[in-house]
Amino acid sequence: MRTRLDDYRPAADDSGLPLFAAARRSDPPTSVAAGQAMTTAAVEEHERLILLALAAGPAGKTELSARIGSMSDQQVIRRMKRLERLGKVERTGLEVMSAARRGETEWRVAFLEEIAP
Repeated sequence: MRTRLDDYRPAADDSGLPLFAAARRSDPPTSVAAGQAMTTAAVEEHERLILLALAAGPAGKTELSARIGSMSDQQVIRRMKRLERLGKVERTGLEVMSAARRGETEWRVAFLEEIAP
């Protein structure tokens, strides 16, 4: 299935970067409902959990997912680009081994004072 221009929306942080819509118009109603349920508060909570997990030390997405416990590694990596753009996390320049025995980016928190609840 090809992605249509209608499947994009502007980034919530006004960075001008295009993001995929939460669901495509052709998706079933269950997918649309799930996309709408992912509110800004939920996104911010996921980001807070990632920052708390990184406070224990640098890690890749697989390790962060394990530390958090309630997020998959795919959910973690989806939030990392925004956190990096906001200057809250940064890449260490190293690669760590994933659960699938592949190299993945290692991340660290950029500002510890940003993670307080």
